[in-house]
Amino acid sequence: MRAGSVKRKTNETEIEVQLNLDGTGVYDVHTGIGFLDHMLEQLSRHSLMDLKLHAKGDLHIDFHHTTEDSGIAIGEAFAKALGDLKGIRRYASAHIPMDETLTRVALDISNRPYLIWKVHFTRDKLGDMDTELFKEWFQAFAQAAGITLHVENLYGTNNHHIIESCFKALARALRDAIEIDPRRADAIPSTKGTLGGSL
Repeated sequence: MRAGSVKRKTNETEIEVQLNLDGTGVYDVHTGIGFLDHMLEQLSRHSLMDLKLHAKGDLHIDFHHTTEDSGIAIGEAFAKALGDLKGIRRYASAHIPMDETLTRVALDISNRPYLIWKVHFTRDKLGDMDTELFKEWFQAFAQAAGITLHVENLYGTNNHHIIESCFKALARALRDAIEIDPRRADAIPSTKGTLGGSL
């Protein structure tokens, strides 16, 4: 099984992550932020990655550090679990509807981190969480995981549906991209024979 674990401790947060890419979508997530927990549970369940994440952060200040650092820690565990990227399909995309909402995610697991974020909210908060922090999570995850990640909400009016469809679309795209291609199981998916600053 492809698995990675990370312990990240700063003056702002203390986070432990265990991630199994070849799991069944089992999760144990505790960040202290209810809505973020809900989104990370969706990520695990729909990607079939097993995710254990326990975080303690400076929530008395705000949710920024815990949100961002959880993205970093999951991304680092993801990169560790993938190793040299040999055999993966690398590219994937997903369109995920949720009632009136439709979101598209396209990604390239390339060690060329980049985020395109075309998601807009009409509310400042969902639960107690600032909606502006969702971009911070996706940015942190993409950077730490080494993923080129495009997230675009095509339409929708319900803010909960909009962000949940983003996490579910990321999950389904990751599920496809990390799958081992049986025709190229021993090869790096690049003409250059390596991934990282390459095409």
